[in-house]
Amino acid sequence: MLFRNRAWWLLLSALLGLRLLTMGWFPLTDTTEARYAEVARLMAATGDWITPWFAEGVPFWGKPPLAFWSEALSFKLFGINEFAVRLPSWLATVGTLALIHVYSRSHFGRSVAMWAVLVYATSALVYIVAGAVLMDPFLAFATTWAMVAFAMSTRQPSWMWRYGFFASLAVGLLAKGPLVMVLVAGALIPWMIWHPSARKSFMQLPWFAGLSLMAFLSFPWYVAAELRTPGFLNYFLIGEHFLRFIDSGWTGDLYGTAHQEAKGTIWIHALIAAFPWGAVALFMLLQGLLGSARKQKLRLALQDKDKSYLVTWMLFPLLLFTFAGNILWTYVLPALAAFSVLIGISLASWQEKSPKVRLGFYALVGFVPLVVTGYMALHIIQPDKLKTEKELVAYAFRHMTGGDELVFVGPIPFSAMFYARGLTRSVADFNWASKSGSSSIRYLAIPREDFDQMAKNISRPFTKVFESRHFILIFVEHPRNPDSQQS
Repeated sequence: MLFRNRAWWLLLSALLGLRLLTMGWFPLTDTTEARYAEVARLMAATGDWITPWFAEGVPFWGKPPLAFWSEALSFKLFGINEFAVRLPSWLATVGTLALIHVYSRSHFGRSVAMWAVLVYATSALVYIVAGAVLMDPFLAFATTWAMVAFAMSTRQPSWMWRYGFFASLAVGLLAKGPLVMVLVAGALIPWMIWHPSARKSFMQLPWFAGLSLMAFLSFPWYVAAELRTPGFLNYFLIGEHFLRFIDSGWTGDLYGTAHQEAKGTIWIHALIAAFPWGAVALFMLLQGLLGSARKQKLRLALQDKDKSYLVTWMLFPLLLFTFAGNILWTYVLPALAAFSVLIGISLASWQEKSPKVRLGFYALVGFVPLVVTGYMALHIIQPDKLKTEKELVAYAFRHMTGGDELVFVGPIPFSAMFYARGLTRSVADFNWASKSGSSSIRYLAIPREDFDQMAKNISRPFTKVFESRHFILIFVEHPRNPDSQQS
């Protein structure tokens, strides 16, 4: 046994509780996290639950709405703040942990289940995204639910697992799109080829009723979204799911830039995402390949139906994205549940070898949470090192009086949009002071790299009042009150 159940629950609760507490005081950072938070804020503010909006008048076609729905609802319940917008990701991660525990305990025993949950919860990528505003925790939850539901339905053919398989696909369609079906089918089909006896369980699923349930839960939004903003389906299905995959320099992205990486980089991302357990897995794999007896043991393990299920589940996302033109390290996340169970199987065996081995594994459990918490604490002390405009916006709004404006030169960072609640605007040209209507601009945020050149074009007296990582905020004197001073 890993250790007593009570101690395990206390440890898991401490790990998850630490992430829950810290995500509320760390500011939203640009670009991705703050962008999604702003989309969710606009959904809550406008009451438009069909179309996520990238900005006023610009629909956000890049992602389905499930994450935005949950985040906007969280805003309604807890107010517009960092904790509220990150809470749904944490809950999705907790849901994934629950599924891992149910599956691994049923198939491999309590000790494996305990280790699998700890491995997943403390892998670098999982621990970070559990407190971040991203779509990936929802996709990971959906794929894990689908794979667990199918595996459990072969042992416990209850309606909960049989129909849960199809409900999970609906969740995935609303979380990230058709990718969930590719990930699930890509894992199941090779496994059923490997183990032909498994096909019977697959065929016995309630396909007609199940697919009807999936369509009922997910398709209405897709239809409504296309009717509301025509062109959505073409961009989302063709652009986001096909062109983004095959074209490493895809220029059709309406909301950002392509994440071009050398093909095969996903495997490096996998080692980083699974840290520190990825290094442990690599060590164990190399150990298993040394000596004929160990090789034979490894071959027997791969022939086991349950373990090979985990292998195809883990490997398919990595193989799929090996050939992708645009990747991020978060693409590894759907593979980490299966990886965690496989490592849990090994850890449950290795921990019996010696007290030193057990102690080493226990130390690894706390490594990532402590490093992430330390990083967050360091940047709270030094907020100017973060890519966020929270403090800049807060400073300006504390000192602004009626009629004053906060204006950014160039595009407004999403963190500024979020923290200003949309009450800011941008100007594009340097000689803004000569333009009509500029008299209300009292606080001007200028990109650091352009400050020296742009300052020469400001005809009125000004004072530097705040500096962030990317902007310098100035207070501009106004002719309506020549003696006005900064509050």
